[in-house]
Amino acid sequence: MKLHIELVPDLPEAEVVIKCAALTPEIQQMQTLIAGELARSRQMVFYKNNEEYYLPLSDILFFETGDETVFAHTAADVYRIRFRLYELEELLPGSFVRVSKSAILNTRHILSVDRNLSASSLVTFHQSHKQVYVSRFYYKNLKQKLIESRDLL
Repeated sequence: MKLHIELVPDLPEAEVVIKCAALTPEIQQMQTLIAGELARSRQMVFYKNNEEYYLPLSDILFFETGDETVFAHTAADVYRIRFRLYELEELLPGSFVRVSKSAILNTRHILSVDRNLSASSLVTFHQSHKQVYVSRFYYKNLKQKLIESRDLL
């Protein structure tokens, strides 16, 4: 495999191009790693009271709906966001996964998953008391995402 970097001084935005004969698992892994790094530095606008906050997505534990509003949870705080969950699903990087009709979580912050075969499973996060329930319908998606992220290490 070759690596080529071309400096273009008047380029308005950096661009990464991968040329390959086939989409192999290694190429897909590179794509996921690059996309994850780009997303880690991306910020969104969050609201609390009358203030706007610009936080990196990597600080977000999970998003949840409540009373027609979507909330973003960090380890220590809660913010409003002006997106619906279905919109966030399209915008968020691969480390985020839908776990119920009312929640999307960041797999990079998961400490444990308490699996319950007859009801919702419970996710706890590193350095936070906050928890999220994973519905049985979405559990398989979460498990697959955790396996994929483990395989990237």
